[in-house]
Amino acid sequence: MEVTKLEHACQIVTEGDARLVIDPGNFTRPVETTGVVAVVLTHEHPDHVTPEQLAGILARNPDAVVIGPAGVAAALAETGVPIDVVTDGDHRSVGPFDLSFHGTRHNVIHSSIPVIDNTGVLVNGRLFYPGDSYTEPGVPVEVLAAPVGAPWLKVAEMMDYVAAVAPRRAYPVHEATLSEIGYGMHTGRLREAVEPGGALVLLAPGESLTV
Repeated sequence: MEVTKLEHACQIVTEGDARLVIDPGNFTRPVETTGVVAVVLTHEHPDHVTPEQLAGILARNPDAVVIGPAGVAAALAETGVPIDVVTDGDHRSVGPFDLSFHGTRHNVIHSSIPVIDNTGVLVNGRLFYPGDSYTEPGVPVEVLAAPVGAPWLKVAEMMDYVAAVAPRRAYPVHEATLSEIGYGMHTGRLREAVEPGGALVLLAPGESLTV
């Protein structure tokens, strides 16, 4: 299994000829890949999904299923795209991908901003991506896609979260809100949290990691 990181939150997981697209939002290049069997959307914020990105993916992959929490289904209702609604504890099998879902709520941005649905995904029992949350899946994690920059993110909490999950490897995502200097600072702290028990892998957009 291979995961390719695109810009910000979007990742493409490949197993054989099948692909799983996760969180294709508006900070990400148009996703023009084929072979997509499923699209997982952790929540409805536009940096994680836009109707335009989703329409482009489905135009090339009309049989792909779209999976996400109830908030995603409500936000995309006007598009007419059917959403397979999932929440914490649910499982789905799509092509070669075994998906388990963890968590229910987005991290708090501010007390004045409503907290929306957010459900992270564990792919084939090895790769976990929490979306915009600090959800711990409650199972060993081989590879963690770790958010490093966001309005809701505090570096100390990020470090505590990664230390609690204790992945064997981690790579940073959700970085578009950071300058080059900020990215270096945040990934440096992420490295401290991952090592020495695990390893941090820095992936530029378009680079891949074998999971």
